Amino acid sequence: MYINPYVYLFIPLACALPGKIDAEGDDLVSEELSTSTPAADRHTSEPSSSSSNLATETKYEWNSNGYVIFCPCMGRFGNQADHYLGAIAFAKAIGRILVLPPWRTYRNVGFNEWFKVEPLQEYLPVILAEDFMKQLAPKYWPPGKRSGWCWQSQQSGTTTCDMKEGNPFGPFWDGLDVDFDDYVVYHISYDDYEIDQWKTRYPPDKYPVMAFKGAPARFPILEKHRHLHKYLQWSDTIMEEAYEYINRTFPGQKYVGIHLRNEVDWERACEHAEGEKTYMASTQCFAAHAGKTVTKKMCLPSKEEVLRLTKNVVISTRAKHVYVATDKNPMIAELEEHLKSQKVKVHHLDPWLPQIDLAILGQADHFIGNCISSFSAFVKRERDAKNKPTSFWGFS
Repeated sequence: MYINPYVYLFIPLACALPGKIDAEGDDLVSEELSTSTPAADRHTSEPSSSSSNLATETKYEWNSNGYVIFCPCMGRFGNQADHYLGAIAFAKAIGRILVLPPWRTYRNVGFNEWFKVEPLQEYLPVILAEDFMKQLAPKYWPPGKRSGWCWQSQQSGTTTCDMKEGNPFGPFWDGLDVDFDDYVVYHISYDDYEIDQWKTRYPPDKYPVMAFKGAPARFPILEKHRHLHKYLQWSDTIMEEAYEYINRTFPGQKYVGIHLRNEVDWERACEHAEGEKTYMASTQCFAAHAGKTVTKKMCLPSKEEVLRLTKNVVISTRAKHVYVATDKNPMIAELEEHLKSQKVKVHHLDPWLPQIDLAILGQADHFIGNCISSFSAFVKRERDAKNKPTSFWGFS
């Protein structure tokens, strides 16, 4: 049976069970910018008198420019990250403060558990959702005055949004203690040519908080928004764990990071990839209008392709280690045998948190990823921001 990827992409996946968090990022499988914010546009805050960073609680004042919050509820982490960057661009474009929603796994994960807030503040005013709900919502967005926002076609005649219907939508908003009393159904897109309509139709004095059912952004991420990944920087906690492994396993030596997707659901998804102009995250390798099409080899590379490209990169980088991140088979024995003459060691951590895999791959001397995977796409964007090289199976 053929699965339309553009329909399936918007079906939220069942959340992973507690324990190892499932964030292997592809939803199809169950998957001129200012460098500082002008003072007049910054979210007004006043630090407390405590000298300890851990003890410091920032005090926020209401900003009349209005706020945007959304549920990052489309699939697993890789897809959520795509949507997050698009939402950052949207909030910036309409001149509102972005309320940083928690990431969604089997629970809400505060944005600052995985990423730093400060780099984002260089691009636009932001506030953590937890701080917004604690300090500002009780007075300025109180229960009884909370509207949920969603897109519907004009032909549908729908006037409600089902903001909390199903998982992860219900648990996400419950985690922030939010219920909705009304709805705003809109029919305009998030494209640049309609940004002015957002400003004129929904002024912040009448609509102070836009709470979207999903991210106000396109998927996959638009090319012009990829550079925003430079503001998405791992938290100290994530990087400390990644560096501890890197320094212990590759002490002062070069390593190549590779991402393999080869579990059975991914194999099935790749059956529909051949000949498509775009397929999931394929635009990271070439644009839809580039005159190229996706191949199954790009989506599900053969053993021979994995061994070929890995060896080529190992030789060109003179790396002594290969680090494998995968959803199933790390191919350790095959890789070690093929790289025997290079005296290369192959490693697979399978961390409790896939974000550790991402952080380790981001630091590699060279990365080989999957064109179709949004998990690989996250690594590619991070490496692009640091001018680090990346290759792709079946493409490079």
